[in-house]
Amino acid sequence: MQDSLEYILRNVREALANVDPSAVEQTIQAFMDAKKIFIYGVGRSGLIGQAFAVRLVQMGFDVHFVGDMTTPFVDECDLVVIVSNTGETMSAVQTANIVRRVGARVIAVTSSPNSKLGHASNIILEVGQSKDEQKKKLAPLGTIFEDAALIMFDSMVPLIMERTEQNEASLRRRHAIWV
Repeated sequence: MQDSLEYILRNVREALANVDPSAVEQTIQAFMDAKKIFIYGVGRSGLIGQAFAVRLVQMGFDVHFVGDMTTPFVDECDLVVIVSNTGETMSAVQTANIVRRVGARVIAVTSSPNSKLGHASNIILEVGQSKDEQKKKLAPLGTIFEDAALIMFDSMVPLIMERTEQNEASLRRRHAIWV
């Protein structure tokens, strides 16, 4: 486990070195300007998006996960964040293209900024992906991308909290407690 742990931590740090600070600032401003925020991703990328959606809800944003039965229509005042490692996942690209036709903004979280998703997006948060052979053994498939994307999103939370004048107590008030 130690070899994999060290490999993952090192590569996540390298993957996050690609994130453009101005794209992060544009993203945070887009959150502030949006009427509703939609998150989309497939598989583990979708799970990472859903985890971030929970934080956004806790900060008081109107957030929906694309594909849920109760998801409302996207309109031109809205923002859609799409998480896709390759940027070529068909449903992610189709979602981006539909959203752009409606007039809403699209943020791509991807390791492939020149992908179809990247070209269909207004803002790209590039999260790098390890390409060496060790990856197959120590961090298979999208592990580095997914872990890095989650850490990037969590690292944006304090910036959003500051901008929205939130603190841990205000987030806790919106924390889901079912019992």
